[in-house]
Amino acid sequence: DVYKRQRCAWRRPVAAVVALATAVGLAACVTNREEGNPAGWTEILPATDPALAALVPPDIAARGRITASTNPPFAPNEFKDSDGRIIGYEIDLIRAAASLLGLDVDIRQQDFNLILPSITGGTVDVGTSGFTDTPERRTSFDFVDYYTSGIAWASRPGVTVDPADACGATVAVQQGTYSDTDDVRVKSDACEAAGRPAIRKLVYDTSDGAAIAALLGRADAVSADAPVVDYAVARSDGKLERRGDVFDTAPYGWAVAKDSPLGPALAAALQTLVDSGDYRRILAPWGLTDGALDRVTVNAEPFTAPRKAGT
Repeated sequence: DVYKRQRCAWRRPVAAVVALATAVGLAACVTNREEGNPAGWTEILPATDPALAALVPPDIAARGRITASTNPPFAPNEFKDSDGRIIGYEIDLIRAAASLLGLDVDIRQQDFNLILPSITGGTVDVGTSGFTDTPERRTSFDFVDYYTSGIAWASRPGVTVDPADACGATVAVQQGTYSDTDDVRVKSDACEAAGRPAIRKLVYDTSDGAAIAALLGRADAVSADAPVVDYAVARSDGKLERRGDVFDTAPYGWAVAKDSPLGPALAAALQTLVDSGDYRRILAPWGLTDGALDRVTVNAEPFTAPRKAGT
């Protein structure tokens, strides 16, 4: 299975790269408060749509909320603001979709590797943590696809690193992500097979840690999901730059139990957000446009909203 995801020193993950950029030049830590949401952000919670609410499984409708597990920091999908609240564009989208369904969202922080098992065990309704919708995962879960992502690399200005030819380079990744298990590993194996130096991989617990390694020069580059790289670059004060184009694109999806009617309900709500323009209004402040959807897919396949009898 492929996991594509993901105080005085840096204070909060929301400002990790900016804080470190400051630390590089000033050997100081950031002490000012930051709310975390980008400029122009407003909360979008549409009114309940009765036709959509009718699609919600009865047990969930009765309790009036869904439980959604996530694993911050994975900015801009999900991370904590200066008050410890979990925010991000994925959180904005799931709250807006749930609002259309007449539901609240109980956001829970959980170890990334435990989220899918928790869905299987019935203690969590939805996985909202930058999950890549892969064929392997679809054997056990359904995925409501909400954005198209890919892999991107970044490095410091003046550091020449080509993601397509990085033999001998040192590259930072987040543990368990596609960058770790597939991108860098596969490329390094190819280097060695060609009799060239392997890629040295530095593995970190978080995407922030990987970006920081590149920013501080511990690594020549960082490999991560494109939204994560672009978010870090935008907040690095010019101390990180993208290298090459986005590659290995695939959809991000909300994970739900296999064949659960909650999946089609969320997909129908998300498509309503797309059709109304609220979807792009939610993405815009985060600077996310390249992977925006025009039509929602489920398990990477076209989706048609179900209809209840009499609707």
